[in-house]
Amino acid sequence: MNVPLWVWAATIAAMILILTLDLIIVDHPWSKTKGPKEFGIKQAAWWAVFYIGIAVVFGLGLMYFGGATSGAEYFAGFVTEKSLSIDNLFVFYLLMTAFAVPKKYQHEVLLVGIVLAIIMRGVFIVLGAQVINAWSEVFYLFGVFLIYTGYKIVRDHVKGDEEEKDFTQTPAVRLVKRFWPVTDDYHGAKLTVKLDGRRHVTPMLLVIVAIGVIDLVFAVDSIPAIFGLTQDAYIVFTANAFALMGLRQLYFLLAGLMDRLAYISWGLSAIMVFIGVKMILHALHENGVHVIDIGIGTSLTVIIGIMTITVVGSLIKSRSDSKKKAESEAIEGS
Repeated sequence: MNVPLWVWAATIAAMILILTLDLIIVDHPWSKTKGPKEFGIKQAAWWAVFYIGIAVVFGLGLMYFGGATSGAEYFAGFVTEKSLSIDNLFVFYLLMTAFAVPKKYQHEVLLVGIVLAIIMRGVFIVLGAQVINAWSEVFYLFGVFLIYTGYKIVRDHVKGDEEEKDFTQTPAVRLVKRFWPVTDDYHGAKLTVKLDGRRHVTPMLLVIVAIGVIDLVFAVDSIPAIFGLTQDAYIVFTANAFALMGLRQLYFLLAGLMDRLAYISWGLSAIMVFIGVKMILHALHENGVHVIDIGIGTSLTVIIGIMTITVVGSLIKSRSDSKKKAESEAIEGS
């Protein structure tokens, strides 16, 4: 799909405007209570619906102006990236807990993380498109990488690596601590403060550094996945951006449901393996080998099906576990 430069500019400008209005409305500058406020569940739910609605409207518009195939590629990419972002929320949740970020500042930290993520993904998309154009065999490499990533997601989930990792002692955070003293407490949303005549960094800066590194890792995983569904840079970018833009609202909405999504890692692993196999088959097909070339319609159906089964299965397991726990407590209390 040939997208004019002015459409790219208008799309990016609209996204910046939406994020700016989001931050202004959330902070309520006209409110009598000054300073940041805690993000409520009801507020998060409305914003989450708003962002999903924008993403859907954009996809329908893309389908109208760009054709059914472009629309299907966008929705397949959006669902995939949204699914991956849900897994990312688990890491964000652990990071916020590790650094004891006050709840009223968490939405600002997440906004910075989202902006960094969009920028990093934009860089990776440009590089990825150039690599694919210059070396089509990269699909084999991407395919193998995604299959390995799928295996690693399940392996880490089974071993519990994410829960054991100390985000306050990552190499990037230790590097910052090596050159600057760190205050014990938060000083509002300030990144640095001057104490006793010397400049100190605050835990807020360490959180942002940690999120930036995590965003980089997530970008390495997610960009090959969406390139397995479409090679259109505009679709890749917009699907990523719209999946990320509502991420902080989704964080507060799902914060109390983290433990209930028991099978999310298995579902994401299945999606990564499926896309990896699809990329390898596509590369073989392009090189004249008679193999099945999985279409975008089939891909969209499989991805939505996997996530539906994953979420429903997780909720059923959660309900079953809660029932067993209640019965056990009743027996112990009798």
